[in-house]
Amino acid sequence: MKQLAQSPEPGSVSKAQLSLGNHIFEVKERGASLFPYILEDAAFRIQLSRPGHKAPMAYVKVSAVYLAHVGPVEAEKHLYELLSQLGEVKESANVSRIDLFVDFQTSVNMESWDRHAWVTRASSINAYAVSGNFSGWSVGLGGVISARLYNKLLEIIVSGKDWILPLWQKAGWNGQGVIWRLEFELKREVLTQKNLSKLYEVLNHLNGLWSYSTTEWLRLTLPSDEDKTRSRWPTHPLWDWLSSVDWEGKGGPLSKRFSPARSPNDHKLFQIAYSAILSYMAKHGFPAGELYEGAEDFLANAYAYHEQKAYELGLSFDAFIAEKLALKHRQYNTAINDPEQEAKRQAKELEEQARAYRKASGN
Repeated sequence: MKQLAQSPEPGSVSKAQLSLGNHIFEVKERGASLFPYILEDAAFRIQLSRPGHKAPMAYVKVSAVYLAHVGPVEAEKHLYELLSQLGEVKESANVSRIDLFVDFQTSVNMESWDRHAWVTRASSINAYAVSGNFSGWSVGLGGVISARLYNKLLEIIVSGKDWILPLWQKAGWNGQGVIWRLEFELKREVLTQKNLSKLYEVLNHLNGLWSYSTTEWLRLTLPSDEDKTRSRWPTHPLWDWLSSVDWEGKGGPLSKRFSPARSPNDHKLFQIAYSAILSYMAKHGFPAGELYEGAEDFLANAYAYHEQKAYELGLSFDAFIAEKLALKHRQYNTAINDPEQEAKRQAKELEEQARAYRKASGN
């Protein structure tokens, strides 16, 4: 499948997919160091090593949107089920990185202090602005521990990752006011120093990791001109509140819906289509009252344009469209393009359903 992904023929590239469970993974054309094979959808980015090599079987990144749906324990369980279809999984996963974050609202002006108010073991402190508006702080980026305090709502506007908005609303956000995020990224070097390797070990020590991050490694203070010893400066009241968050609780609500597909939402597609049609109407002199006529003319000329493209490639228009659509299915993880693989997937699904039925009926 990796070879198919590297093919110059779009029809071959579109078949570089792997169906596992309810996931349709895109098989990437390139790998990474020690991991030559990469599978990806909206839940997991799975990097696989070659059989027999000393490297771990897989190095996996779990997406934030999937974690917000099932939590880390269920995510690891499901990942185990998927990887077990590819090889023998002999032990639970080691944690290579965790991101601990708190989303909050406050009346405190996040630009009301300068970099000297941060007392930290890190060597770099940076402030950021977007279009003249203060957007946040970063501390120790690139190190084994790093922190960011930033305007999450502004980041969502830029990234378009608005799946978290309903979770904020469930937690009490009324849709008004800025949401800030304090986030710590802790890499494996830190975790192993504290004898935390497995997921259950990390999850049992979240309070300790948060306390270390917000009291020993980084602290926001109220600088004093009378005391030159920065370690004695009083802690900022906002930081007192943030550092006292209890990680033994459940955290915020989980999202009820999730799809492993990576397709854009209709809202974005409508914006793109509308912009294209209006640009076409403006170029060709259509008045505002002729939207339907403008859209119809746009589609007719778009058809003619792509029909010529298909002719130049030696394809029928239907074959040309089918080829382009198959590439989108692969990119968005929405459908299997290989009929043989799809038939196997359906047969396996029926077999699993029959097994579940037999188990439930006691046969």
